[in-house]
Amino acid sequence: MKHARELFQKPTPQIRQPVAEDGPAIWELVRACRPLDENSMYCNLLQCDHFKETCVVAELNGEIVGWVSAYLLPYDPETVFVWQVAVAEKARGLGLGTVMLSALLLRDTCRDVTSLQTTITRDNAASWALFRKFSRSRDAILKSQAYFTQAQHFKDRQDTEYMVTIDLPQAKKLAA
Repeated sequence: MKHARELFQKPTPQIRQPVAEDGPAIWELVRACRPLDENSMYCNLLQCDHFKETCVVAELNGEIVGWVSAYLLPYDPETVFVWQVAVAEKARGLGLGTVMLSALLLRDTCRDVTSLQTTITRDNAASWALFRKFSRSRDAILKSQAYFTQAQHFKDRQDTEYMVTIDLPQAKKLAA
């Protein structure tokens, strides 16, 4: 007979860097996480290979259930840009998005990072909730402004993407 704690305990995903072989599973995960934009499988494979130090995979029982693709801005290595965050339906409610973002910032590659950025469309409630929660957990302020606009940049084929910036006060304290 199981103890009551075991019956209600949620599984803990393993957090790690991706490897190239993860590309197809990540591609499938992103496809299942609407409204995320689908990239080509080749793009996800390159992210797993070329940007593995700034991308995060969450695995649960050998299955990829979480993904963060990110990179350091080439013109500002103190800013990490988060391209996508995907969490499989079966892993939602575990706070996995916040856990993956936190794990990313703990990596040596991100030791000089003082700011996190991403873009989000107005109607992506899940992404807004994640990044607001993440900024609160860091006692940081979330700022946003229109970045790639529907008319000017997307020729009315996609909604405006808002640049979200979270300055990381803990990182600045460590640098001082």
